[in-house]
Amino acid sequence: MRVTSLARDAATTSTASENRTRPEGTPSARNTPKRARRRETLTAYALVAPALIGVVAFMVVPILVLCYLSFAKWDILLPMKFIGTANWEWALTSPTMWHSLGVTLLFVAIVVPLQVGVGLWLATLLTRALPGSTVFRTLLVLPWVSAPVVLGIVWNWIFDYGGVLDSVLGQHLGLLSNEAFALPTVAFVQAWTQIGYVSLFFMAGLSSIPNEVVEAARIDGATDRQIFWQVKFPLLRPTLFFVSVTGVIASFQAFDLVYTLSPNGGPGGSTDLIAARIYQQAIGQANIGQAATLALTLFVLLVAVTVIQNLVFSRRMNYDR
Repeated sequence: MRVTSLARDAATTSTASENRTRPEGTPSARNTPKRARRRETLTAYALVAPALIGVVAFMVVPILVLCYLSFAKWDILLPMKFIGTANWEWALTSPTMWHSLGVTLLFVAIVVPLQVGVGLWLATLLTRALPGSTVFRTLLVLPWVSAPVVLGIVWNWIFDYGGVLDSVLGQHLGLLSNEAFALPTVAFVQAWTQIGYVSLFFMAGLSSIPNEVVEAARIDGATDRQIFWQVKFPLLRPTLFFVSVTGVIASFQAFDLVYTLSPNGGPGGSTDLIAARIYQQAIGQANIGQAATLALTLFVLLVAVTVIQNLVFSRRMNYDR
C-alpha cells in the first residue's frame, strides 16, 4: 500500500511539473476551447437538421417554386412557357382579383372580432367553474377538431334554401343563396368553428394571472368590471396578440368550409374569397401561373398584416405576470 501511494504521488508531481513547464499559450491549450465550441456547434446543427430540412422542403422550396411559376404560363398538360410579368400585370389590373381581395378583407373583418370577442366572453365564464363547465368546454372544442367539410355540409343543410332554418321559421330565407346575407352567414360559421380554440387560450391566460394581483385590486375597492378591464385584460395582451394573428391568418386562408357552404363564389361572387379564387384559377381554369401569382400576393399580404399587428401590440404588451 505504501509503495502504491508513493508511486501515485510521484506521478502527480511529474504531471504538475510538466504543466508548469508548458506555456499557457501553446496550441494544444489554446485550441481546446475552440474544439469544444466547434463540437457543440456541430451537435446543435445535427439536432436541428431534421426540423430545418422540413422547413426548407415544405416552406422555402414551395415559395421559390411559386415565384418561378408566377412568371410562367402553364396548364399542367402543355409545356411551361415563360411570359415575364404578364401574370403580375393581370393581378394588378384584374377586377376579379380586386373583388376577391375586397371580399376577403370584409370576411376577415367580420370573423376575427367575432371569434375573439365571443371567445374572451366564454373564457371568463368558464374560468368561474360554474356548474356544467367541464361538459361545456368539451362541446366548445368539438367544432374546432371536427372536419371543416363535414361542418360545411351540416351548416349548408341548416341554412340552405328550404333547409332546417326555413322549416323552423316557416318561411324561405335562403341565407346562402341571398347575395346580401351569404358572406355574413359564412363568416358566422367560420367564427363558430374557431371560438373554442380562442377560448382555450384565453382560459389559459386568465388562469395564469396571479390571485394576489386580483385580491390587491379588490382590497383597493375595484369592482369586478374594473378588475377585468384594468387588471386582467392588460395582462391578456400577449394572448390577444397570438389569437388575433392566428385568427387573421386562418381567415385569409379559409377555403374548405367556405367552399362547401357557398361553392363557386356564392351568389353574385359575394363569397369569392381569395383562397377560393386561387383554387379556381389553378383547378377550374388550369392557369397555374395566375394561381401562383395570387398565392404570392396572399403570402405578402399576410406578412404585412402580421408585421402591422406586431408593431401595434408590441407597444402595449407586458409579459411580466
